[in-house]
Amino acid sequence: MSQSSFKQFASVVLDQGFPQPLDYGIPEDIIEQIKPGTLVEVPMRNKPYRAYVLSINSSCSFPKVKGVRRVLSEEELLSKELLKLALWMAQYYGSPLGSVFRCLIPAAIRKDKGAKQQWTVRRAKSKEFIRQECIQLLNSYPSRLRVLEAMLQVKKEIFLSELLEKADVSRSPVDTLVKQGFLSIQQVQVDRSPLEKADYFRSQAKSLNSEQEQALQCIKKSLDENRHETRLLFGVTGSGKTEVYLQAIQHALSLNKGSIVLVPEIALTEQTIERFRSRFDNSIAILHHRLSEGERYDEWHRIKRGEAKIVIGARSAVFSPVENLGLIIVDEEHESSYKQNDESPCYHARDIAVMRGHLHQATVLLGTATPSLESYYNAQNGKYCLSELTHRAQKEASLPSVHIVDMKREFERNKGFTSFSEQLLNGIQKRLELGEQCILFLNRRGYHSLLKCLSCGEAVKCSHCDLSLTFHLGENQLACHLCGHQICPPPKNCPECNEETMKFRGIGTEQIERAIHAIFPEVRTLRMDADTTKHKGSHQKLIREFRSGKADVLIGTQMIAKGLHFPQVTLVGIINCDGTINIPDFRASENAFQLTTQVAGRAGRGVSKGEVFIQTTVPENSTIQKAALQDYKAFYEEEIAVRQIFDYPPFTHLAKLSFTGINPDEVTQFAQSMRQGLLPLLPSNYEINPLVPCGYARIKDRFRFQFLVKGSSMIFLNKAILQLKQSLRPPKHIRIHVDIDPNSTFF
Repeated sequence: MSQSSFKQFASVVLDQGFPQPLDYGIPEDIIEQIKPGTLVEVPMRNKPYRAYVLSINSSCSFPKVKGVRRVLSEEELLSKELLKLALWMAQYYGSPLGSVFRCLIPAAIRKDKGAKQQWTVRRAKSKEFIRQECIQLLNSYPSRLRVLEAMLQVKKEIFLSELLEKADVSRSPVDTLVKQGFLSIQQVQVDRSPLEKADYFRSQAKSLNSEQEQALQCIKKSLDENRHETRLLFGVTGSGKTEVYLQAIQHALSLNKGSIVLVPEIALTEQTIERFRSRFDNSIAILHHRLSEGERYDEWHRIKRGEAKIVIGARSAVFSPVENLGLIIVDEEHESSYKQNDESPCYHARDIAVMRGHLHQATVLLGTATPSLESYYNAQNGKYCLSELTHRAQKEASLPSVHIVDMKREFERNKGFTSFSEQLLNGIQKRLELGEQCILFLNRRGYHSLLKCLSCGEAVKCSHCDLSLTFHLGENQLACHLCGHQICPPPKNCPECNEETMKFRGIGTEQIERAIHAIFPEVRTLRMDADTTKHKGSHQKLIREFRSGKADVLIGTQMIAKGLHFPQVTLVGIINCDGTINIPDFRASENAFQLTTQVAGRAGRGVSKGEVFIQTTVPENSTIQKAALQDYKAFYEEEIAVRQIFDYPPFTHLAKLSFTGINPDEVTQFAQSMRQGLLPLLPSNYEINPLVPCGYARIKDRFRFQFLVKGSSMIFLNKAILQLKQSLRPPKHIRIHVDIDPNSTFF
């Protein structure tokens, strides 16, 4: 149709397919229904496509334009602030707008799953009248009799599905009784809330110490002034950051402002929910990846309608459609799980929180005991405001005493490898006698980390990935932790040289648990890793059991390292902290320091003094030494100097361009062409590193190569990449992945 056929035009982004915005005319009969953020249906190559309205315009640059077919949802799915955020994300992360919109709007909302409807049944007559009818039906219609008897036990109403199960009947007798006027049936909307209906204790605001009070007053001031401010709340483990969060949210609520609270792990979410629910009752909504689509649909709409003013969730909760957003809290802001690595856009929830706070003129609070170097650098240079909590909140609690154990000496004393030092075992024995609890941390699941041939030295590797297989004793199998490939039972002969000289090497959480039971036969243990938390609700169950004292020792990977509060834990054993330090990545020392400090912080959070044992073969390592002292500032000064020398973040921006394909030569050739093509498109102050294999050089039969780009502006780089993609079209089987501000430069 010609442009003159329409008075207004919509710039839309397709849900799938075409990456750039397209213009469509708006028919007069639906002009009133369409606004930015609306979901519509548009024609594209004679097929219907779902699309989001980006903007409404009075003119169009094309002489001929097709019209919008219909409005799929009059509901404004994205506010003007979220639309601005989407445009910024597309530009900064070099991602198509369609991918950004899919990130901002949950699949359940895009697909319009709809609210859940269920039939409920009520009595339409008095109980006495129904009792008389039961006498009449005694010998004639037993199925109707069972239905009426069940209904006599119901207070008001009952779900039809429950009634049928309780009376052990089909629906037919219920329908008959409805027709006869004894019962009434109606359809109601059911709330699929992920919040459990269990009772909980209401709690009151706690009195704050001077440091907490000072931090809270600063937050209140920016909330009162409707002023955007990003504040780094840097507090030692157990310093009461959560209480500051709770009272800041209470103040936001008093101003009728909404809040978003981000937590890094699903294991933290349960404990956070309990604390927040006890303070704010049911005005909270939960969003995380383990919700069903129905639960996510209902929670999203509760937030959208303003019924839930507080949103708690993992990474994607930062996009919640909170009305009158005033406060965004990012707990454990240093956590790597806030970064999306595998899909475009590769956003960081912390950075999105800061940008969204800017767009909403909201306060952003970043809380941690071990700030990321970027955040602390921003606080030191005035970009962020800084509040410090230097003491534990509970007066009786103090930071634990930390011992670095040289495992080389333990190996000599034991005349071979051992998982436990003598000091750690003595410490566990003491806690078991006192009835206190212990945590043992090892960031590797399974029983053995590999199966190796002593003749040729080769380990059994995954046939699809460049990774040694891990042995799991419970299933008696070797498993790949990248693609799930399994070998059961493990081979007795070497696949390479056929010699029968296979030996298991390395330890995992499964072996630690078995060894603890062998040393202390009466000990009660729980293990928390990816193997024991596969099912929905398993995190919560394990945390509850340990907190209630049903186990003496909790053994786990990094999911037990952060944020969890167990007052009865007085000993933490870090079995092996060397693995993280040895990774060839510029963030390796930072990650090792953060993880070690966070794990150590689980000890001594109650009345009793805590003790931590760090087992290592490199006790002289500077990172381990400073983590033992919990001296973040000394670590920061040392690490930031190294970053500046080698020009790494926060002194520059970094992008990782990855290339994957089935044929390694073809992938290498195209990646080199891409690298060479970028050189003339970027200014001379940009640095492009050589092409190298990724840390995992092959995953799921696809070979992986990468190169890094350093520069002052990622937006400039993304424009150059887009320009190059148009001239250098990748072969069909090669995928290009652009990761802006990557967490890891190795894997």
